[in-house]
Amino acid sequence: MRLRSLAPALAAAALALTACSSSGSSTAAPAAASSPAADSSSAQPGSGSSAPAADASAPAKPAAPSDAGLPPKPDSATVTKLVAALDAIDPDIVSGRPDQAVDRARSQCQAIYNFPKDKAKLIDLTNQRFTSSKHPDGFGAEKAEKILAAVQADVCPR
Repeated sequence: MRLRSLAPALAAAALALTACSSSGSSTAAPAAASSPAADSSSAQPGSGSSAPAADASAPAKPAAPSDAGLPPKPDSATVTKLVAALDAIDPDIVSGRPDQAVDRARSQCQAIYNFPKDKAKLIDLTNQRFTSSKHPDGFGAEKAEKILAAVQADVCPR
């Protein structure tokens, strides 16, 4: 019996999700999504199976975007601080291209977001990401670790 009363609510929720993904309008989805909750809650008051219907009417958790962990472009004070930290490690890291260094730092924040507990991998990715004409294969693990620390301190969200 529960399945019969739950089926229309789930079908309506699936329809709402389909409408949400194919429609560019954000106003159609909330109206459709609110009706399954009202239908399922009135159909099953006080029953233990109303939780799935409530979950169906709640917005689904979206997949992580491809830019997850990518911080916004930093302000000029943050750029200055990052450039100074990188220049202290090796002046060739920035070598007159602060915008490139900031872009690489922001990308490194994304790697930190994706691999938060794998320090060896982060150091390796830092070494691959921060290169120059004099250091096409990176600056080595020791400097990469310092670069990583500077990026985490100055650019990545905490």
